[in-house]
Amino acid sequence: MATCLWFRSCSARHLRLALPHRGLCPVAGCWAPGQAPLRAYVPGPGGLPTTLLRTNSFVGGRWLPAATAFPVLDPASGAELGRVADCGAPEARAAVCAAYEAFCSWRGVSAKERSSLLRKWYDLMIQHKDDLAKIITAESGKPLKEAQGEILYSALFLEWFSEEARRIYGDIICTPTKEKRALVLKQPVGVAVVITPWNFPSAMITRKVGAALAAGCTVVVKPAEDTPFSALALAELANQAGIPPGVYNVIPCSQKKAKDVGEALCTDPLVSKISFTGSTATGKILLHHAANSVKRVSMELGGHAPFIVFDSANVDQAVAGAMASKFRNSGQTCVCSNRFLVQKGIHDSFVKKFAEAIKTNLHVGNGFEEKTTQGPLINEKAVEKVEKHVNDALSKGATVVTGGKRHQLGKNFFEPTLLSNVTQDMLCSHEETFGPLAPVIKFDSEEEAVAIANATDVGLAGYFYSQDPAQIWRVAEQLEVGMVGVNEGLISSVECPFGGVKQSGLGREGSKYGIDEYLELKYVCFGGL
Repeated sequence: MATCLWFRSCSARHLRLALPHRGLCPVAGCWAPGQAPLRAYVPGPGGLPTTLLRTNSFVGGRWLPAATAFPVLDPASGAELGRVADCGAPEARAAVCAAYEAFCSWRGVSAKERSSLLRKWYDLMIQHKDDLAKIITAESGKPLKEAQGEILYSALFLEWFSEEARRIYGDIICTPTKEKRALVLKQPVGVAVVITPWNFPSAMITRKVGAALAAGCTVVVKPAEDTPFSALALAELANQAGIPPGVYNVIPCSQKKAKDVGEALCTDPLVSKISFTGSTATGKILLHHAANSVKRVSMELGGHAPFIVFDSANVDQAVAGAMASKFRNSGQTCVCSNRFLVQKGIHDSFVKKFAEAIKTNLHVGNGFEEKTTQGPLINEKAVEKVEKHVNDALSKGATVVTGGKRHQLGKNFFEPTLLSNVTQDMLCSHEETFGPLAPVIKFDSEEEAVAIANATDVGLAGYFYSQDPAQIWRVAEQLEVGMVGVNEGLISSVECPFGGVKQSGLGREGSKYGIDEYLELKYVCFGGL
């Protein structure tokens, strides 16, 4: 807060002059006259909506190109969908400046008005839900029905936080002397940097940005290089909703520039908050950047979710939960079940029914095809990791029940795979696969299952199936994870806190707790009464 006041009193005029004005756009790292043109986009097989497709960065309420552009590919075919502005560190710092200047006024906007603007943004997402879903399917490969589900989920975060904006309450504390009164205020932390992954290119933005804007913060979003179109489409709708210039900014960049852009954003002294969803390894790097200037951070990092099936479980329910938990987005979610621990008394029945469900219900194909339930993986590197885990398991004694190899459709497709006779020394038992691989480990006792489930340095989500009430309470409390699904394979909801323990991250997103990540507490002592 003090930084904002310092700039206002000492350098506001100079800061504004350093920002891009109307009629200016960046050229080779400088600001030069000229309007920022939109690059043409050739619609692909999905009939993508050109009204929401943007290829430039969005800074200070304006679409700005960069000196170079990078290609965005369709993971299903490898075809180029379009080229997007490849921003670097200078553009990132300019976006932070725009967000900072906007913050100095946005923080003073009434909660009711912030709520109204977020609601308008939500309404526009619902109005354009089909077009937004097509963009997700084109750039991520996700089946269209899943993409449509993501857009609804994504929009609901804007609706939720539009309501939470009006529920930011402080406190009055009784003091030991009658001459004093003590108050606690909640105030926005400042500019927030939001770095998001490719597997939920819309929902991971609104879950963070909705909370930030509701709290009175402004944001700079750096989307994943694989899926920038979704972030830019959201910018277009935010602009249409009347979100003021500089409050929501998007800086796309290629993988080549991601390190420099990330460092520039996370070390900028005008940034007060970093919110990141991605790998644990990258999260540690960003934590290092944040530590140098003691920034607030919230991180949702890698997972290695156990899915435990006890002898008392309803097998059919467990199989249905396993299908939902494992194969959503072709296994490319951070809360996907990664290890299936099945008690010996029910093991064979579960594996048989699980294999039948995979063969019957899963259809690999292009995400735009109606029957597709399993689209491509995001790139060939992801396929190689699944292949590596399968080959390692087979070399150590595992058995393929179904699947087990690349799919004939193309280099980014892999068959939904079920392995049995899996042991704890295999890679798939202690590394997150992030693909359509379901390895099954047989266990004897509850104590053994909990020990295997907790034998990892991450703890995002965990699932188990049981009909024993006492066992349900014991296991739910003993699992070292931030979220537990009991007889349920789908646990995400805007109303509930999302986050993990151990090296799976810091803080919580969504729910009434999510907005606290963007608020500071201020104690005010009022004396002389």
